[in-house]
Amino acid sequence: MAKRTGIEVSIAVSEAVKLANTDVIAAYPITPQTHIVEHLAELVAQGELNAEYIPVESEHSAMSACLGSSAAGARTFTATAGQGLELMHEVVYVASSMRLPIVMAVANRALSGPLSVWGDHSDVMSVRDTGWIQIFVENGQEAVDNTICAFRMAEDSRVLLPVMVHLDGFHLSHMVEPIMMPDQKEVDEFLPPFNYPLPLDPSKPVTMGAFAPPIVFTEAKWAQEMNLEQSKDVILEVWKKFGDKFGRYYNPVECYRCDDCETLIMTMGSFSETAMMAIDKLREEGKKIGLFRIRLWRPFPFEEVRETVKNAKAIIVLDRAISLGMGGPVASELRNALYPLEKRPKIMGFVGGLGGRDITPTDFEKIIKRGLEIAAAGSNREFEIYGVRE
Repeated sequence: MAKRTGIEVSIAVSEAVKLANTDVIAAYPITPQTHIVEHLAELVAQGELNAEYIPVESEHSAMSACLGSSAAGARTFTATAGQGLELMHEVVYVASSMRLPIVMAVANRALSGPLSVWGDHSDVMSVRDTGWIQIFVENGQEAVDNTICAFRMAEDSRVLLPVMVHLDGFHLSHMVEPIMMPDQKEVDEFLPPFNYPLPLDPSKPVTMGAFAPPIVFTEAKWAQEMNLEQSKDVILEVWKKFGDKFGRYYNPVECYRCDDCETLIMTMGSFSETAMMAIDKLREEGKKIGLFRIRLWRPFPFEEVRETVKNAKAIIVLDRAISLGMGGPVASELRNALYPLEKRPKIMGFVGGLGGRDITPTDFEKIIKRGLEIAAAGSNREFEIYGVRE
């Protein structure tokens, strides 16, 4: 029987990793994800989790250790954030290309410089092309649920790909929230034991991730792309099975009060719930404004996004990262996704919440109203940075 408890979200993620009966954790502490791996180290040391904990000397080493443990057939987890993810960056590509089903929590953090330990989506956008399945969560319950789901998605024999679960640093990772924690029996029924089909065997040595000349490299990347695209069917299947068992369903794109709207705002991560408060207030004022959020970042949910916005005339996108010289990366990807449509809504991009700066419900109201002004004026301005103090 699930138990409702007030718990810090980082600790809850650790408890979800424990419930998944993880075999190996290799990690290096970095703010704001430290509480996740710190608590896992305590669980292993106290004998509550029968796992190997590898205290490596850097994030690059952490992911390297994860490669080895996963290739040997061990259920493997790590966590990182910001600069740690950047130090790990080189090896992140290797995990997906070798089809190793590692699960990693990323407590999203701004990238230097200037140095910041606070949260935004800079680190997410730096790894969007690394070949990992990537999921955004908005609150602690979603973080727990999707950590458990991530293991089943990654380890499915039709997938065998690593999964990142993105949770906003500090705004979510350090919050204490009421969370329904499933019991061990329920998770065991949902998540089968890991049975990697191609484990390393000392008696049958092989080479993995070896040098590839140009004559085969393109084909290898094509196969990797096909595998990532096809993983979507399994992702949907896992979310459906999780919902049937636990009563909480997840979808690649999720809407809030947007059925009758011609104007939509788009968000990702924990700020979505703040935006909902602004939507409620504007709806009370008679404005038909809705919200949609992308939960499945990779593989990108083209079909679901197009279906969601098919009646929209304007979309206001909040990016929590900036592609310098280009604008908001999510707004850019949305424009790309909607380009094939004959009737495309106008997209207004806003960059805000950088380096951990808050965006309140009132701020969201201002962003929406400014977006409507831009749409009405027919401006060609690609994006605006919200909240710059002059």
